[in-house]
Amino acid sequence: MREHDESEHDDHGGLTVDLRALARLRPTRRRMLGLLAGASVVPLIGCETGSMLASGDAGAPSGDASSGDASSGDAGSCAEIPTETGGPYPGDGSNGPNVLGESGIVRSDIRASLGGGTIATGVPLSLSLLLVDASCRALAGYAIYAWHCDQNGLYSMYSQGVTNETYLRGVQETDASGRVTFTTIFPGCYSGRWPHIHFEIYPSLTSATTSANAVKTSQLALPQTACAAAYATTGYATSVGNLASISLATDNVFSDGVSLQLPSMSGDASSGFAASLLVGIAI
Repeated sequence: MREHDESEHDDHGGLTVDLRALARLRPTRRRMLGLLAGASVVPLIGCETGSMLASGDAGAPSGDASSGDASSGDAGSCAEIPTETGGPYPGDGSNGPNVLGESGIVRSDIRASLGGGTIATGVPLSLSLLLVDASCRALAGYAIYAWHCDQNGLYSMYSQGVTNETYLRGVQETDASGRVTFTTIFPGCYSGRWPHIHFEIYPSLTSATTSANAVKTSQLALPQTACAAAYATTGYATSVGNLASISLATDNVFSDGVSLQLPSMSGDASSGFAASLLVGIAI
């Protein structure tokens, strides 16, 4: 799979899906696309099995007509997500500090620094990741480490002014349905990168202590419509210009396609957004 270098910058609930009902219906892709013809957003739906299966609401990638998505192809929703760089600010021991061994890092709400420190502010975002294998079987008992920048484009533990913070980083174990859900904020857009969220996947919670144990590292790209709405709110002033200067087609990570990395989105900037992505890995 592809792997890219991420440019450095200057310091800057989960959705519920009726999986069993979908498995009973067993729709063909041709039939589903026919039923959805004419809709402004068409989820890419694939992977019908007799076991648990996620629908578009569970995170099958959805296109955003205004996102500048340069991807093409017909990948099924359970295809393996591309491998991407962890970037210069992973906090997993691969580039300086390692938050994975800190007390309290296993958590669902990642807005505050560990130990009751600073709370990152911004538009609320619920991030749900549903982990499956190539056969669309839910992968329970894995661990997912997620991290991203704050509304000013700064990364805790690394960026000037927030090196003593650990907010917007957390680990969770996938439940019986293969799902984790993080409570966080909408990340800002910093110069040179499309708005994104990093994550690493580990075979177990006990192994999620160093990047050397990760079985997959990737990123998701936030849809442009949601970004524009979030950045029109207080606190995201610098993100407006940065977003206008980048596109998915020119981003150095997402330029070769994001069909498996665009989450389904719901909600709004006033009440908060919910993002959901189906994440396929090879095991």
